[in-house]
Amino acid sequence: MRLTDCHNIDDFRLLAKQRLPWPVFDYIDGAADDEITKARNTDAYADTDLVPDVLAGVEEIDTSITIMGRQSALPLILSPTALQRVFHWQGERAVARAAQKFGLWFGISSLATVSIEEIGAMGDNPKMFQLYVHKDKGLNASMIERCKAAKFDAIALTVDTIVGGKRERCLRSGFSSPPTFTMSSALSYAIKPRWALDYLFREKFALPNLDTHVKEGTAESVSIQKYFSEMLDQSMDWKMVEQIRDDWGGTFCLKGVMSAADARRAADMGIDAIMVSNHGGRQLDGSRSPFDQLPEIVDAVGGRMEVICDGGVRRGTHVLKALATGADCASGGRLYLYALAAAGQEGVERAILLLKEEIERGMKLMGVTRVDQLTRERLRRR
Repeated sequence: MRLTDCHNIDDFRLLAKQRLPWPVFDYIDGAADDEITKARNTDAYADTDLVPDVLAGVEEIDTSITIMGRQSALPLILSPTALQRVFHWQGERAVARAAQKFGLWFGISSLATVSIEEIGAMGDNPKMFQLYVHKDKGLNASMIERCKAAKFDAIALTVDTIVGGKRERCLRSGFSSPPTFTMSSALSYAIKPRWALDYLFREKFALPNLDTHVKEGTAESVSIQKYFSEMLDQSMDWKMVEQIRDDWGGTFCLKGVMSAADARRAADMGIDAIMVSNHGGRQLDGSRSPFDQLPEIVDAVGGRMEVICDGGVRRGTHVLKALATGADCASGGRLYLYALAAAGQEGVERAILLLKEEIERGMKLMGVTRVDQLTRERLRRR
């Protein structure tokens, strides 16, 4: 299978599986417990039908939106995800360049493998930083100050990782950051020589946004579950959210809100945006999908804040359904991570192009020329 054989996101998944050692692929592909929620995140879109209008004069359409104060060419954000240079040696740099080329919002994680400063200097497209709140207050303050200096456009505070989900695929493979070679996984790495040579002989693995404060920023291996459970601050509450927002002083988003009550409280506090997200099904298995929960949350906030539907997006029509339900934008991580793992920057660009074409084609077939014409009247729930 080659990159030119990829015509949708599931094709990129197959190519990534072909090219990655199985512990690395399972880290991207896997989720918590029985992985019910991960499957539900995408399956939920199939339970809602689009109702098109025709004869609408759709020769010229506008797919752009303004989200969190910045213009985006598409109603789609490339969500922040961790450890990207493990999946492909180009890592966050590849995704940043692709996002710049298409004029999209792009985010990096606290667990990014490229520094805040380098990403901040790449391109003029909007950028967010996904902040995990660590027990080390100095580390939290350092990352916020570095984001200010690098002129990031927003901080997305992640609120659904108080403890790590039980990611059983990673427990079986022993996946850690950076990857360690065990008896059970050694053959998997050995039979993927291209990945192994890139990993061993290109730029040394690091987590440069942590390395000034904790040993996990260096080459010492740590499991992601251990990172969440031991390094992050389980005392985080709404008062702490207010303090972090004030310390940042800029556009502020909460990532991981799933209940209408929490969304309403965030709106009451004047928070700019929320990402309705269950962390790709990687935390609380059995939770609802963001798309299923979206109508309740949109109604609860009543337009007082921007709402981003994060997770399960694999098609342009999924984006259109989220917008018609009331989301201001959609976002996702695996939708570009599979492509990154499969073919680096070239893969990410092809994935975005395919989604762009699907969004444009879908809008024309729906009989709409602007994103704001997608309303709930265009949907029917099964």
